[in-house]
Amino acid sequence: MIIDFHTHIFPARVSEKRESFFSKETAFKILYDSPKSKLVDAETLIEVMDESRVDKSVIFGFPWKNDEFFRMHNDYIIESVLKYPDRFIGFACFDPFNAKAGNETARCTEAGLKGAGELAFYQSGIDEESLQRLTPVMEICSEKDLPVLIHTNEPIGHNYPGKTPNTLIQIYNLIKRFPDNKIVLAHWGGGIFFFNLLKKEVKENLKNVYFDTAASPFLFDPEIYGYAKALAGADRILFGSDYPLLKPERYFEEIKSAGLENEDIEKILGINAATLLNL
Repeated sequence: MIIDFHTHIFPARVSEKRESFFSKETAFKILYDSPKSKLVDAETLIEVMDESRVDKSVIFGFPWKNDEFFRMHNDYIIESVLKYPDRFIGFACFDPFNAKAGNETARCTEAGLKGAGELAFYQSGIDEESLQRLTPVMEICSEKDLPVLIHTNEPIGHNYPGKTPNTLIQIYNLIKRFPDNKIVLAHWGGGIFFFNLLKKEVKENLKNVYFDTAASPFLFDPEIYGYAKALAGADRILFGSDYPLLKPERYFEEIKSAGLENEDIEKILGINAATLLNL
């Protein structure tokens, strides 16, 4: 079974008039101002999944600041899961700084969504206030044994739309603050798994942390799969395409070229996700 752990879909209200959301949602404008930044619906994702032989996808929306917007988008995720229950697993998405984030987490998980994400701090980084705002969400997900997917990125290198000012110490503080949560760090966690080489503390703190591969072909050489296996473990890597940013085939080619054992490839492409999601 192949499970894509990181995909975005949008309702028609957003995809048909994206510019109407730009004035109130700075991060959305940064990421989707260009017409080349695709917005797709559930049916388009299903078509791509069929083409790529992907069995299931984890779907979510955008971390809107406006609670009307994130409720509307999360409703679309809930509807899509109900429409395609054998293909989609839904996560609740919103700006954690919104005072209603905890209530929205409860509402969406009660409606059948299986986690929260991709939660992002596009302008602040993951600072102390961000951790405080995130706490109600993490408490609900911990109680319900649901994963939380957090947007992270490498803190150095070239700039691109959506690259946040997070630092490695901020990512590490996030992990330490919520030791009982199942945390998935998007985009390889900015490479923080390298510090599993440290003899003290880090291995224990990263025990509940997973790393998804979203945007990897744009960011890293294929060798990262081998390094991540050696440093984090093959059972902690989750295939995520970030579709519609990239199609799954692009990842399949890189994974095959990375020299991994078939057993490890099967874990990355689906077994790990199925275990994490209790499928």
